[in-house]
Formats: sequence, C-alpha cells, structure tokens
Amino acid sequence: MPSIAGGLFSAGRGISWLRLRRLQRPLLSSLSAGGGSDAPHLPVVIVGAGPVGLALSFLLAKFGIKCTVLERSMEFTRHPRAHFINNRTMEIFRKFDGLAGDIERAQPPVDLWRKFIYCTSLSGSILGSVDHMKQEDFDKVVSPISVAHFSQYKLVDLLLKKLDGVGFQTCFPDELGGSSAQDLLLENKILMGHECSSIELTDDGILVGASFNNGGRMQERKLHCGLLLGADGARSKVRELAGISMKGERDLQQLVSVHFVSRDLGKYLSSERPGMLFFIFNPDAIGVLVAHDLEHGEFVLQVCEQIIVKLVGWEPADIQVLDIKPWAMHAEVAEKYVGCDNRVILVGDAAHRFPPAGGFGMNTGVQDAHNLAWKLCLLLNGIADPSIIQTYESERKPVATFNTELSLENFKAAMSIPATLGLDPTIANSVHRVINSSLGSIIPRNLQKVVLEGLFSIGRTQVSDYILSENNPLGSLRLARLRSILDEGKSLQLQFPAEDLGFRYGKGALVAEDCAESTYQAEDLKHSKRSSGEYIPSAKVGSRLPHMLVRPLSASSEGVFSTLDLVSGDKIEFVIIIAPLKESYKLAQAMLRIADEFELSSKVCVMWPQGSRDVEAKGSISELAPWTNYVDVEEIPRATVNSSWWEMYQVSNRSVILVRPDEHIAWRTEPDMVRDAYSDVRRVFSQILSLNRPQV
Repeated sequence: MPSIAGGLFSAGRGISWLRLRRLQRPLLSSLSAGGGSDAPHLPVVIVGAGPVGLALSFLLAKFGIKCTVLERSMEFTRHPRAHFINNRTMEIFRKFDGLAGDIERAQPPVDLWRKFIYCTSLSGSILGSVDHMKQEDFDKVVSPISVAHFSQYKLVDLLLKKLDGVGFQTCFPDELGGSSAQDLLLENKILMGHECSSIELTDDGILVGASFNNGGRMQERKLHCGLLLGADGARSKVRELAGISMKGERDLQQLVSVHFVSRDLGKYLSSERPGMLFFIFNPDAIGVLVAHDLEHGEFVLQVCEQIIVKLVGWEPADIQVLDIKPWAMHAEVAEKYVGCDNRVILVGDAAHRFPPAGGFGMNTGVQDAHNLAWKLCLLLNGIADPSIIQTYESERKPVATFNTELSLENFKAAMSIPATLGLDPTIANSVHRVINSSLGSIIPRNLQKVVLEGLFSIGRTQVSDYILSENNPLGSLRLARLRSILDEGKSLQLQFPAEDLGFRYGKGALVAEDCAESTYQAEDLKHSKRSSGEYIPSAKVGSRLPHMLVRPLSASSEGVFSTLDLVSGDKIEFVIIIAPLKESYKLAQAMLRIADEFELSSKVCVMWPQGSRDVEAKGSISELAPWTNYVDVEEIPRATVNSSWWEMYQVSNRSVILVRPDEHIAWRTEPDMVRDAYSDVRRVFSQILSLNRPQV
C-alpha cells in the first residue's frame, strides 16, 4: 500500500478507527496466545491430513497462520479413493505454488479417461459409451484450466511436497518424545499417529486431547488452541465430540472397493477401449471398474476380489490385489458447521457426505477450505470479528446441501442403467453385510470368496447373451432404451459446469444486491434438478469472478493471464475492478483509502477495452494518485465473441466490482448509486468483515 499517512491521519475518523482496531485486538488475541494452561497454545489445530486438511494447512501457512495437524494413522493411505478434480478446485490449485501444473503433468493423458464405457465385460461387447469432454474444455473458454483425473493418494503426495516448501514437517510419536512437547515444537507439523480423543472448551480456546502410541504405551498429548478445525472425514471424531449431528439419507448402498493393479489389463484397455469408468454387466458378475491410471494399470473395482476375472473376460497374469475396503454410501449434511462458541469448525467430509456420483466430495471440501482460510487469517490478525466464522457456514452449507441433492440425482441416473437392463442394483448390499458381519471375519479368506461369489448370482441371467441381444425382442427393447439414456445425457455425468463454476453465495461475507434474496431463491428452484447444462458466467454478487484473458498495459510487462490471476494467491488481498471512467476512479480511490484504514491489502484493476494503448493507460497514474497499487489491463475476448468483459458478463462498464481473496464478488455498485463514498464504502467493508454483526 502507498505511504500516505499525512492524508489518512488528517481525517479525524481515520484516527479514531485505527485506535478502535488496536483496542479490539487484545480481545481477539486469545485465539492465538496462551492462557493459564500449561499445555501448548496454538492458533489453529486441524484434525485430519487428507486432501482437505492438507489444503487448509497450506493456505493458512501461506497466509502466515501457525497450525498443527493431527492424523490418527501412522501412514498415508495408498487407496486411490477420490480421483476427479473439477474446474473450480483446479483453479484453486493453480495458486498452490504450481500444484495444478504438477497435477496436469502427472495425470494420465486425457484420451485415456474421457469416456464412460458400458459393456458385457472389459473384452466383450460394448453396449454404449459417453464422452464427457467437450472442445471448450480444451480451449479453456470458461476457466483458465481444465478438469483432471488424479488419484487422491497422489494428490496427498503433492500436497505434502508443497507443505514442505512452506516449512511443514511430518512427525511421528517417537520423534516428539512424550506428552510434554511444547508449542514451538508442534507448530507447522503433521503429527502422525495422533487421534483426537477429547475436546474441552476453556476460557480462551479449546483443550484438545490427542492419544498416541509411544513405545507400546498409549499416552495423551494436550494441545491448547484457539480454533479446532475438523477435517477428519465422514466418520469425524471432531464432529462427534462437538455433538453435531448429520441430517439426510444414510446407507443408500453398501459396496466393496477392491484396489488392484494389472499392467496387462491397463495396456489392453489403453489400446482397445480407454475410459475412466467401466460399467460391466454379464451373467457371471456385475460391477463398476474405475481406471485410476491405465498407463500404470491401477484400478478400483466396486465388487469383490474373485469376480475380477469374470468382469475382465480373460485372466491377466499379473493381477495383484492391494486392498479391499467395504464402504457405505450416504447423502448427509451436518446440522451446523460451527460449534462450541465458534471454536470448532467442520470442513470437508466431516461437514457433508455425498454419493460419489459426480465427484463432489473432495472438490466441495477443498472449496470449503478455500472459503474458510482467508476469513481465519483476518480473524486471527484482529481485522475481522469472530462472527465472520458464521459466514463460512452461511455460504458453504447451502452449497453442500445443493451438491448432496445433485449427487443423489446423479446416483439415481446411474442406477437407471442396470434397471433398464432388468437388474436389481441393490445386490451389492448383501456383499457388504457379509464382509462386515462377525461371520465374515472368521470365515477363511478362500471360503469367504466362494460365499461372496454366490451372492452375485442372483438375477444376472437378465444380462445373458440370450436375453441381451438385438435378436431377442426384450433385449432389443432394453438396448434401445439404454442408447436413448446415454444419448440424451440422462446417465451418470462427470462434469457439471453450471454448478461447478456457477454456484453463488446468497448471504455471508458480502453485500447482497437489491432483491438479491428473491433472485437467489428463484435460481435455486431453477437448478434444483440434475443438470449438465452450460455455465453462464455472471458478475453478480456472490459469484466467482468470471474468467477472461487479459494483457497488462505496461511496457515492462508481457504475456497474458486470467482475470482470476488478478487475485493474489500469496496474501489476503481484495481487488477492485473498474473501467477507465472518471467517476469509477474516484470511487476506487475511496475504496483504497478505507481498505487501508481497515489494514486490508487491496489493489485496483482498470479494465481497458481491446486495442487500448499503453499511453492511454498512463491516465490511471493521475486519476488514482497517490495510490500506486493498481494494474491496467487490456481485454482479450475470444475470437468467436466480439464483446467486452462487461458486456459478456451482463454488467455496465460503469460498475465497480469488489472481489474477495477467494475470487468471489463481495460487492457491486455504480458511482451514481453511492451517496457518501466514505461512509458507504466503510459500511461495505464492515459488513464483509462481520464488524456489524451480533455475536452468535
């Protein structure tokens, strides 16, 4: 920010405001300073070192917030689990010190995973297929980056490397000694083998008990923290200890995931019928195969181990089963995201459990972390009020509720295929019950395989060659229905651009537009049904900032970048977007001044029309003086669209747009709608920072 202390302090209101902020800070410092307890006192403790917990740790570390991560396992799982990374999450990862680029380079080639294939076996007849990639995905029309197919454990490996780059360490119980390790030893560390076992609300924070095995003896380490973040998955211990319940549908389906490798199978599928998901229907076996990496022959099969050969159609010589996991499918959202006097916050699967249809689970969790991190940073630095934490819930919970419904609808669409073929898709539940029963735990493994194989014989004659044939009237009708479902996009979908990029916050750390609530509710009704519709970029308040390529208008700058890159990934910064109009410059000046009084980093982006010259942009120097934290950019519209940035996103170029650190629009106005720039802008920032909100 520019140094204009003389001008700032000449306003009496500026002096009183800064004094007020300094008076408030001691009240907030208990979130990051020790109290009367002898236990270590940390600003933040995160429970769970999955993708969401690690992403949140990285963001906080980048923003200068010390934290400790507790992970109950002694090692990171190698089960692939989640694998689809959507557009919005990849946009977030672009600012994780190049993480998105690392993913793009390491993932399988897109032609190996762009399709879902429906077949009688992996080497048998193909009943149909769906290609989920469009040309605009490759042209990067609506986003500066495409979706990705990358197994969760590989993402965790990359996140750990990024955390290492910002000073994080992974530690084991024997490296920390007993339970008396002090705060300086625990900051910016991932404590493996530490399970959150108790929480206790204190006068100035949360006392967390973390149990661990130290040389064969169980011990408990006490950590005193200001905020406890539960990112510990669907069976969250933090959620349980905080007494927060889940609401929704449980046990929709019981399945078994078999993680195995076979380079022979990977090589065959790569050359003959590449795809991401294979839905296999034959008289001997029914299942879904997820091809996590065809090049390396890594798969997850949603049935049981012995059925692999029958689903493949031949016996690869090199099948190696690595892991078998029973799991239950739920569709639930936590009744609240924040508890224990704003001290406990749920993130990711701890706050919501979706069916895997559509890949919303991990993606929604990473976006939770992105929404929360900048708010915690402003809170812990004494800039925002503690009630800003409530805006995390008011913004993210509706998104989770919507994604739950969307996942359910997508799951039902997936079930329409076996139903069309005359099958009962609930048959897998019986397998899960056998695996989890006490009987299953004592039956020898080889005999267990025989029992499980028998369970799958029910009803599979419906997909025999005799019935599922064009020569059979019933089979011909079923195949025609199947092709119709696939052609009309009514089967399981992979991409949801309208929901992935088009979700909008209705209330929270923003200033809603007039009549925004009724408009938001109308849009909710419009999108209440499953849709793989087109994303329509919007500059409405609460929306993600629309993407367009721009070029800096400066002789010393070269290249092009996305409008999303106007928002820094290395610090908490607000961006003010204006067109080069005198009235807009004047309002932007007031916004820079007020942001400085709030001790917020901010900058102005002046959006010039295509064809503007550097000499024209020099006018910003005098219009914004004495402020120098601005950038002049020239629009680069798509070749097929001859419209300005403002026209494309249905706003007047007289608009002034305030963008939050998470790239969502916090406020939009026009100069002639602002009566008193100083007081109106102060009110806007106060509302974003929750300084006018009552304590909850």
